[in-house]
Amino acid sequence: MTPEHERLCDVGPWRTFGPYLAERQWGTVREDYSADGQPWTFTTHDMARSYAYRWGEDGLGGISDNQQLLCFAPAFWNGQDPILKERLFGLSGPEGNHGEDVKELYYYLDNTPTHSYMRMLYKYPQHAFPYEWLVQQNARRTRNDAEFELADTAVFREDKYFDIFVEYAKAGPQDVLITITAHNRGPQAAPLHVLPTLWFRNTWAWGDDDYYPDLRATNRGHIAVCHRDLPGLALHADGAPELLFCDNETNAPRLYQAAPRPGAKFFKDGLNEYVMGGRADAVNPDRGGTKAAAHYVLTIEPGQSQTLRLRLGPDDLAAPFADFDQLVAQRRQEADAFYGALQHDLASADARAVQRQALAGMLWNKQFYNYDVRRWLAGDPALPAPPAGRLEGRNAGWRHVRNHDIISMPDNWEYPWYAAWDLAFHAVPLALVDPEFAKDQLRLLCHDRYMHANGQLPAYEWQFGNVNPPVHAWATFRVFKMDQKQCGGTCDVVFLETIFHRLLLNFTWWVNRKDTAGRNIFEGGFLGLDNIGVFDRSAPLPAGVYIEQADGTAWMALYALSLMRMALELAQTNPVYEDLAGKFFEHFLAIAQAMTGYGPHDIDMWDEEDEFYYDVLNSPQGRTPLKVRSMVGLVPLFAVEVLDDELLQNAPKFLARLNWILANRPDLAALVSRWQEPGKGDRHLLSLLRGHRLKALLRRTLDEAEFLSDHGVRALSKYHQDHPYVFRTDGQSFTVNYDPGESTTSLYGGNSNWRGPVWFPVNYLLIEGLQRFHHYYGDDFKVEFPTGSGQYSTLLAIAQQLTERLTGLFLRDEKGQRPCFGADAQQQTDPNFKDYLLFHEYFHGDTGQGLGASHQTGWTGLVAKLLQPRGK
Repeated sequence: MTPEHERLCDVGPWRTFGPYLAERQWGTVREDYSADGQPWTFTTHDMARSYAYRWGEDGLGGISDNQQLLCFAPAFWNGQDPILKERLFGLSGPEGNHGEDVKELYYYLDNTPTHSYMRMLYKYPQHAFPYEWLVQQNARRTRNDAEFELADTAVFREDKYFDIFVEYAKAGPQDVLITITAHNRGPQAAPLHVLPTLWFRNTWAWGDDDYYPDLRATNRGHIAVCHRDLPGLALHADGAPELLFCDNETNAPRLYQAAPRPGAKFFKDGLNEYVMGGRADAVNPDRGGTKAAAHYVLTIEPGQSQTLRLRLGPDDLAAPFADFDQLVAQRRQEADAFYGALQHDLASADARAVQRQALAGMLWNKQFYNYDVRRWLAGDPALPAPPAGRLEGRNAGWRHVRNHDIISMPDNWEYPWYAAWDLAFHAVPLALVDPEFAKDQLRLLCHDRYMHANGQLPAYEWQFGNVNPPVHAWATFRVFKMDQKQCGGTCDVVFLETIFHRLLLNFTWWVNRKDTAGRNIFEGGFLGLDNIGVFDRSAPLPAGVYIEQADGTAWMALYALSLMRMALELAQTNPVYEDLAGKFFEHFLAIAQAMTGYGPHDIDMWDEEDEFYYDVLNSPQGRTPLKVRSMVGLVPLFAVEVLDDELLQNAPKFLARLNWILANRPDLAALVSRWQEPGKGDRHLLSLLRGHRLKALLRRTLDEAEFLSDHGVRALSKYHQDHPYVFRTDGQSFTVNYDPGESTTSLYGGNSNWRGPVWFPVNYLLIEGLQRFHHYYGDDFKVEFPTGSGQYSTLLAIAQQLTERLTGLFLRDEKGQRPCFGADAQQQTDPNFKDYLLFHEYFHGDTGQGLGASHQTGWTGLVAKLLQPRGK
C-alpha cells in the first residue's frame, strides 16, 4: 500500500480537483446554437477568447473542481503572437484536409489516479505562432496529401522554442501546488509572459441561477475565491506579480457588434486586450471579477530555465511557500512508488516509461462533461430561443440525457466528448491503476441519464442515436476479473449484477431494432468503423434494400457470449442467473446458425471460394456479397468463449439445459466447436469458427501480403492495393482501395481511416481471441506464422508476437527508433523530443507512423495493458 493507494481508499475528497478542464470546448455540439447544426462555425477558435461558454470550459493543461465551478490554467505570450495563448489551436473539421486536427505540440507525462501529482509539457515557439499559415497550407492540400503540421512550419528549427512544464501536486484534497517551469531551448535570450489564470465557469448568465461569485485581490497579495460551494480558497502567487481581473462574460460588441449583457463591462478577453493591446480599460481597476490572472514577465537566457510557484489552497495560509518544494518532491516520489508497485515485473526501463506515459494520458483525459439535452434544445430563459427546427434536429430523441459527470474522453482536443465503445476500451487500461473509476465509467453509460428508455446506449455527442459496436458487456466482465485479481479474489458482484440488468435492455434493443428480417443477422450501420465499407453503412438505402453486416452479427455473437459468461459468474452465488445464462447460450447458437449458413433461411456470410466473411447487400434482386477483405470479416475471431468443467458443475441447471439442446438439436450442436470433445483440462469451446474456418481466416490474417504488418493487423487487406474492390450500381461506381495512412475519402468527415491502418481496439480483441482459442486447443494446435514462412506457432505464441508488434510501435527498436514517430528526425533523435510520446488514434499500416487524433486517443491506451506482463 503506497500513499497513493491509501488515497484511493478515500475516494471522494482527493478527486475534488483534477484535469477535468477540456482542451477544447469551442466547435462542440454542446456550444452550437446555429440554425444549420454546424458547430465548427458557430463557435470558432478565434471567437473562443471572447465567448463565454454555456456548458463547459477549456484551457491549456488546466484543472478544475469536479463540478467545474472554478478553473485554473496557464496562459502564455512570447512577445510575437497576435493573441494570448490561452488554449490550443487546431483546424476545424472543414478546414483540415483530413478533418479536425490539433496543431500544437504538448505531452501528458505523468498523473496519479487521485491526481495528487500531475505533469505535462507544452512546447511553445518563440516565433510568432503560424495560425494563418497552418490554415492556408492545409486548405490547399487534397485528401491525397499529408497534413501540414506545426513542425512543417520550421518553428522548432534552431531550437527557438520554450519547453514549458506544468506540474501539479496536492498538499491536500483542496490544496493544489502549481509549478510552471519554462526552459529556453534556443540560442538567444527570449521574453516570455506567463499568466496563471483562475476563473469561474459562467453559471449566472442563462436565467436559471443569478448567483454571482467573485475573485478579489486581497491586501496580502493573493486572489481570494468567493464562491458558496468552494469556501475559504485563494490563489497564492509567489514573487508578487501584477494581478489582473476581468469577467467571464461574452464580448458581444466584438463578436456580434451588439450590446453586452446588462451589467457586463469587463469581458472574457480582457487579459488578452491588456497584455497584447496595452488596453488598461480592458481589466477592472477595482481588482475584482470572475476571471483573474497573475502576470509574470520573464526574460530567459539561452539554455536556462525559470520556475514560477502558485498555490490554490486555503486563504489563511500564513506562509504558503514555506513547505512548497518539499511537498512537491514528496508527491513526485509517491507517484514513483505507485507506478513502481504496478511495474515491478516490467524489466525494460523504456517499456516502463511508455506504459507510464500511456496511463498518464488516460488520466489527463478525464473531463467534466456537462450536457442537458432538454435545456439545450429549448434554449435558456435569458437568451433568444434557438431555431424552431432544432426541436426536431440533432439529438431531439434524447431529451432525457443530462450529463454532469467526470468522464474519460477519447481525446480532450479532437474528441472532447464520450463515445460508447471508446469508453468501454478505456476502462481496461484504467482498471490497471484505478478499478473503481473504471467500474464507475461502465456503470455511468447504463444510467437513466444516459441510456435511452428503449435500451439504446448513446453513441457520441454528434449523434447519440448512431450505433457503436456492443462491447460494453465484454469490457464489464474484463474489468470485473481485473478488479477481482487486484483484490485477491474478492468479487464486486454488485457491480457485475447492476450492469448485467441494464445490458439486458440494451441486448433486447439490438434484437428488436437491428435485425431487420428477424433472422439473427444484424446490421448497425457504420459501427464505429467509419469508411471501412463500400459506402456509408449508416446511410438510408432504397426500400427493401439493407446490408447484412458480418461484423454487426459477429459483434452480437460476442455480446451474447459475454452476457452468458456474466450470468454464469452471477450464478455461482445466485442460481436464478442459470436460466439467463441458458438464454444467452441459445442466442449465441441462433446467431452462429444464421451466420454460418446452416439455418432455415439459407444465409451464409462465409465465402467458400475466398474463405472469408463478407457483408451482404440484400435487395429484391437477391443477395450480393460485398467482397472487401477488411476487419469486418475478422470480427468473428473475437466471438469465442471457453468454459471449464468446474464452472459448469457449479451451474447444474445451465448444464442440464445446455446438454438437452446439444442432444436434441444436432443442427445446433454442430455449430458449437468440438463441444463434445473435452479440450485441454476438460474445457469446452464456444466459437463462430470451427477448426477449418479458424485456420482459413488466420491464414489471411497472418499473411504479410494481406492483413499482417510489422506493427499489428491492418484494418484492410493489402491485397486491395493491387486489386481495388469496385461496386457498381445505377450507373455509379464505389471503390475501396488499400490506404495505409490517412483517409482519402470524405466519409464521416474523412478524419479517420479504416482502409489499411492499424487500430488498437480490434487488435486487442484479436489477441484476446487467440489467447482464448489457445486456452482450449493448447500447444498441439499450430498454424503457419507468418503465412508462407514455413514456421508454425501456437496461438498463444502468435498472440504474443502480435502484442510485441503493437507495443513495438512505441518502444525503441534496435536502431533506437520509435516507429510511431515515422521519419521525423527531430522526434527520433533530439533529446528534448525523443522520450516524449503521443498516443495516436491509429497507425500507418506499413510504417507504423502515428496518425489521426494524437493525444492519448483513449483506446490506444490499451498499450499499457499489453505491456503489463501476463499472469499465469
